[in-house]
Amino acid sequence: MSREVDIAREAKKAGKGVVGIYCEFTPRELILAAGAVPVCLCGANPRTIPAAETVLPANLCPLIKSSFGYILTNRCPFFMVTDLVVAETTCDGKKKMYELIAEKKAVHVLELTQKVDEAEAFGHWLAEVRKLRAKLESVYSRSISDDDLRAAIRAMNRERALLRRAFELGMNEPAVVTGKELSELRYRLSGIDDHLKMLEVFIADIEARKAAGRFAAPAGAPRVMLTGCPTAQGTTKLIEIIEECGAVVVAQETCSGLKPLDIQVDEDGDPTEAIARKYFRLPCSCMTPNTGRTELIERLAHDFRVDAVIDLVWQACHTYNIEAYLVERFVRDRLGLQYLKVETDYSDSDRERLKVRVQTVLEML
Repeated sequence: MSREVDIAREAKKAGKGVVGIYCEFTPRELILAAGAVPVCLCGANPRTIPAAETVLPANLCPLIKSSFGYILTNRCPFFMVTDLVVAETTCDGKKKMYELIAEKKAVHVLELTQKVDEAEAFGHWLAEVRKLRAKLESVYSRSISDDDLRAAIRAMNRERALLRRAFELGMNEPAVVTGKELSELRYRLSGIDDHLKMLEVFIADIEARKAAGRFAAPAGAPRVMLTGCPTAQGTTKLIEIIEECGAVVVAQETCSGLKPLDIQVDEDGDPTEAIARKYFRLPCSCMTPNTGRTELIERLAHDFRVDAVIDLVWQACHTYNIEAYLVERFVRDRLGLQYLKVETDYSDSDRERLKVRVQTVLEML
């Protein structure tokens, strides 16, 4: 993280912009095309939650509370150098948090229409993406050309392709990489060459590990897919628990895993529309109906040969919590796999209880 902070500060000193984001629905291509650096703002530390609870309700998603706590305590170095925060209306809690953030920093809200199968809904989203393009042009006093966008699309497609190659190392049997290792691959800044080199080295190292016959788990170890809410460094306790119990998390369907890497941006045609179409097809639980999620789960279950699906729900994340009923029915009835829903927060207080629940599921395989 310290290196990423240095990169963001150096970019700022060099006259480049820095734009803060919180969600995969924010098109990084537009930010890169504006000559700015997109950075995922901090929100994965339980230590900032008490400060947030002086303003926000205690029975709120820990991701929201941690994110806002970082801002209240001035502990997010990226927030300090951002010119703009791009927000999105994926959940009510974040939407209202953005109103509070707007008292401290300029905020641009992307209104995400959530009826994914309707042409009118996509038309509205396309208009929102165009508004963001215009906003970035205004903030940075420059025109974003279609050629700028196409270059940014190629850069992000390459970045996503490398990340996907890394996550697909989980397909190996026996497992050559742990879910914990894969969960630590994600980074906060996009469009940085150092990250691409890091991914290339990681992939090469794991392939060398496989060639040498060194595996992350013995043959026959239970293979688990993690679905549900995103994780980040500092909030991977469920992945750690699963692997402490002798299984291996081979596939991560979440927004911090394969979900945003599944679809690339079309490099032909109108670049703004191509960008909008890619992001609108993210199968987030805010979408209704969200059939894309179960379709992705089914495909990943087949490709990664999983034995069980474990669904992570951060407390007070109502869309993922309710959708868990549909996911469980799909996983059990359609895929014939074991399923476990885990509702938790960022603390370690329930770690032993969760370990018992995970062990029980694994013993049933």
